[in-house]
Amino acid sequence: MSATTTATSPAGQHNLSFGGVVRSEWIKLRTLRSTVWCYLIIIVVTIGLALLLAASSRSSAGPRGGAAAALPGQAAWLQVTTPGIGLAQLVVAVLGALVITGEYGTGMIRSTFAAVPTRLPAVVAKALVLGVSTFVVSLVALIAAALVTAPFMPDKGVTPDFGDWHIWWALVGGAGYLAFIALLSFSIGALIRNSAGGIAASLGFILVVPTIVSIFASVTQADWVRNLGSFLPSDAGGRMYAYVTDAAVKSTDLIVLTPWQGALVLAAWIVLLFAIAAVLVKRRDA
Repeated sequence: MSATTTATSPAGQHNLSFGGVVRSEWIKLRTLRSTVWCYLIIIVVTIGLALLLAASSRSSAGPRGGAAAALPGQAAWLQVTTPGIGLAQLVVAVLGALVITGEYGTGMIRSTFAAVPTRLPAVVAKALVLGVSTFVVSLVALIAAALVTAPFMPDKGVTPDFGDWHIWWALVGGAGYLAFIALLSFSIGALIRNSAGGIAASLGFILVVPTIVSIFASVTQADWVRNLGSFLPSDAGGRMYAYVTDAAVKSTDLIVLTPWQGALVLAAWIVLLFAIAAVLVKRRDA
């Protein structure tokens, strides 16, 4: 009986399609309590902070008051809508690392790689499911934040225009940024294979490194340092949800990325780290 079971198991592996691997990883992701809590926190933080900022600036500064009043038109509305992204990126960074390091910690990764001996389809499926899920949840949260803040904007002298494609690009870009951060953290987690180390390295790369570069730029007053900071994941990704129009582009000696350029820079970071992680996943023992 044991020999029969052992014989049929490898045979089944050859019939396992990539779609089946994706479905398996989707089941894993949605049944984890950490995933549910992380996505709930993203929704609550994104909508809650937007609503709080819109309501408090209205009551404390009066009509046309608050920080948003200093920005022109729709950009003011976007600033009120997207403050939760700063906190949500921390949540998705933790989730991204846990998706891969959690399996290494429990030893479940051995079962995953036993079912998918080539390994890479399983890793790609994990990344795909994580990225798409994070994007969808984040986009829903950001659109909801825009809806709940819109009624407060006329008191600030701004009439929300849902027909403005710059607003929609910024909302989609914000969701894309959070999905990219999750994938960046996933790649770092695949490299380190330890939950605490993966989370620490991801948060350090996203938060600490830009701070160090900013301090160095302030001390040296060197343009090349400031330009270097523009290509870090958090700075480049932040351009993805900026309200950018042709009229807003100003001539400057410093590098200012467009939203598309910011997305490409962040994607390049992910490709680089994921490629290194993929090579190590193939070579190292599970």
